Amino acid sequence: MSGPGFWDDTQESSRIVKLLKILKSCVEPWAEADAKFRELKELAGILKEDESDLADSLNLDIQALEKDLDKLEFKTLLSGQFDKNNAILSINSGAGGTESCDWAGMLFRMYSRWAESKGYKAKILDLLEAEEAGLKNITVMINGEYVYGYLKGERGVHRLVRISPFDSNKRRHTSFASVDVIPEITDEVDINISESALRVDVYRSKGAGGQSVNTTDSAVRITHIPTGLVAQCQNERSQHQNKQTALKILKARIYELEKEKRDQQMHKQFGGSKKKIEWGSQIRSYVLHPYNLVKDHRSGYETGAAAKVLDGGLDAFVEAYLRFQKEN
Repeated sequence: MSGPGFWDDTQESSRIVKLLKILKSCVEPWAEADAKFRELKELAGILKEDESDLADSLNLDIQALEKDLDKLEFKTLLSGQFDKNNAILSINSGAGGTESCDWAGMLFRMYSRWAESKGYKAKILDLLEAEEAGLKNITVMINGEYVYGYLKGERGVHRLVRISPFDSNKRRHTSFASVDVIPEITDEVDINISESALRVDVYRSKGAGGQSVNTTDSAVRITHIPTGLVAQCQNERSQHQNKQTALKILKARIYELEKEKRDQQMHKQFGGSKKKIEWGSQIRSYVLHPYNLVKDHRSGYETGAAAKVLDGGLDAFVEAYLRFQKEN
């Protein structure tokens, strides 16, 4: 960074500054913990038996250091290629009409509250509201450090069991919604897509209007013809911006598809089993009747604090999944 001409290339200099920030966030906490450990070790070495007050203070400092080390250990679980990147989160309601649409809306609120608690910024890229309540589908960009690393385990089918607020007979209903999470692909990853392989459609965005929804004919849907993958965006300020954002989402989805193909090929060649992430691969259940329970079917982690989870309290599930993934 101190070299001549470093700031001449704005894009490259921004990339280096961002990389430096990420590396510092890894190294500096470890250096601080190491210095604290050496200090406590030195104090323990000179502590006398009759200095009980100092011993109590030392124990409190050791406990605080242990908590810091737990956080550092957890950070090592976020070592994937794109774990540090922003994430593109998509939620789609399943079969079940209004029930599933309402469940998709509840999931969106849950992830929004989680992002807010972390200081992340969430931006709606595409939204299709249901006729009666909830959402048919929604795509959100969540910006912040390690967002993809935290949320990658949320990909799959989420199941809700509750007494339906839409059923006059107060019967118990089961609803499904699928969540997809892909990393925002940066310029460092080169993905070439031929213009001839794309079909670009422009349409009028759907929604209630107002400041949050663009109601001009500027919404853009891009289809990658060879794979059939689709990405769309309607909430940017112009058709050009919608197209650029949709293209970014499409590139990320194409990259994920190719990665899955490579992973499947490696498992065929070298053995091992891999759970498919597809409709029906239920990863988590949220039971609100006849008891409260949220259970992750992969890690086995569960809690009775269902309301807290639905209000964005996902950290325990995120950590449990990442530890499960490392062990398996």
